[in-house]
Amino acid sequence: MNKNFKSVILDTLFRLDGRNALITGAAGNLGRAISRILCEAGAHVILNGRTRKTIDEFACELKDDGYDVSTAVLDITDDKQLVELFKRIRLERGCLDIIVNNASAGRCGTIENATKDDFYKSYEINVVAAFRTIQLGKPLLKEGAKKNPGGASVINIATMYGVISPDPAIYGKSGLNNPPHYGAAKAGLIQLTRYAACHLANDKIRVNAISPGPFPNSTITKEQPSFLKELCRKNPMNRIGQSYEVCGPVLFLASDASSYVTGINLIVDGGWTAW
Repeated sequence: MNKNFKSVILDTLFRLDGRNALITGAAGNLGRAISRILCEAGAHVILNGRTRKTIDEFACELKDDGYDVSTAVLDITDDKQLVELFKRIRLERGCLDIIVNNASAGRCGTIENATKDDFYKSYEINVVAAFRTIQLGKPLLKEGAKKNPGGASVINIATMYGVISPDPAIYGKSGLNNPPHYGAAKAGLIQLTRYAACHLANDKIRVNAISPGPFPNSTITKEQPSFLKELCRKNPMNRIGQSYEVCGPVLFLASDASSYVTGINLIVDGGWTAW
């Protein structure tokens, strides 16, 4: 490999210039970090969320930093709104290169107090809405894939609790117990990732998942010191994850750096699932 070829790889492999990315749940804890890294890599980022004030403020923040963003304020579980979104993206952008299914919701709970409605709602946003986003986005992703060496990319944000169970001992009386419906739905999302990866590969659309470990939001870290200590104790690296630490894995899977990677579940958990 000559020096010029090396420099081309380093300069372009992780760049997303001229590409369009849709991020659902863009203003959440990890969504903000994901949106920002894709902006920094050169993509036009479409920020999705349900609350206009929150999304508009985040968009203004990114625009003030010189980034190219637009907004899509809607509930992705509302199918009519979702259909209209993809019509709008086609008219305004022409194609999609990246979709990050990051939106998620659900209350804390245990096997004793979880309800059927909790399961229905969790599957609706984590599995059904993610599926519809991929299904409706496929024609636009196919267009994007034609111009990218590594094709188009779908990244589903799952959780380590899609592959292992939460340890009830670390939650104590915090009331923050990870509920049974959340991990079950995210396990479904991981399987949807594998299915879609196999069925969209011929269209040059890569589909991968990222399963974050302990990334509690700032409210929990400030107000629940005992719980935070237990999270750290449980982890081989003896600490929680910082939101920026999901950026590298996301950029890798979004870019041509992962052109031969599809159908994987990349676990970003500080080693939590290793023991």
